[in-house]
Amino acid sequence: MDYINSTPAADGFRMPAEFERHQGCIMIWPERPGSWAYGAKAAKKAFAQIASVISESEQVYMIVSEGRKEEAAKMLPETVRLVVMDTDDAWARDTGPTFVVSGNVDTPYEARDLRGINWEFNAWGGTYDGLYADWDNDNLVAGQIMSYLGCQGYNAAPFVLEGGSIHTDGEGTLLVTENCLLSKGRNPGLSKPQIEEKLKMYCNVHKIICLTIIASLIVSLICIRNSTGCPGCQPILSFCSYALRISRIPSIIFTR
Repeated sequence: MDYINSTPAADGFRMPAEFERHQGCIMIWPERPGSWAYGAKAAKKAFAQIASVISESEQVYMIVSEGRKEEAAKMLPETVRLVVMDTDDAWARDTGPTFVVSGNVDTPYEARDLRGINWEFNAWGGTYDGLYADWDNDNLVAGQIMSYLGCQGYNAAPFVLEGGSIHTDGEGTLLVTENCLLSKGRNPGLSKPQIEEKLKMYCNVHKIICLTIIASLIVSLICIRNSTGCPGCQPILSFCSYALRISRIPSIIFTR
């Protein structure tokens, strides 16, 4: 897709908090043998149950390969919209676009414009310590999702970032972890100040809180969603039920 030659901050777009009103949820059907044992039977059942519940209140988009489309259709309710796309694994939160919206928290939902950000994805560490050798399909997911939704986007590549490694209150504060952002497998040529500046440009934040705790609950070295459920970015270190619940759902929400 064609990307906007600018940044969200320059255009007045911001990354909203995930607890703000939003339009839908994007998930990826689990297929990868190396990640999901026994044909992913248990995982598919769990994903189908999660998608079914979410679809009762918002639109769910399930990305699935052509070869598994019929299988997914049989297990999912008709309210879930199937999107045929090749992927390498099922972590939409990390491979999909980070969505940004126009205006501020007081801007009415109906008046917000939606855009997306494409980050470089390298399977959580690339050739240095990535989880699998070939991530070409996953690295294309963000752009393909934006094209499917008809939404304009920004291209932050070659800056490497997983969507699950950042978390915001939607009002200018971003939570990150050194374990992800300063990993030698992500952006080894950039200093911490340079990385923070990049995040400020694309997430449109003015304050970045960088945590050093090691308390990962999922495969990524550490996902900021495991450390806080926000809201309002407090309490930072509480493993509240909200954070524990959402950290197990490899999906991404998008808002308008």
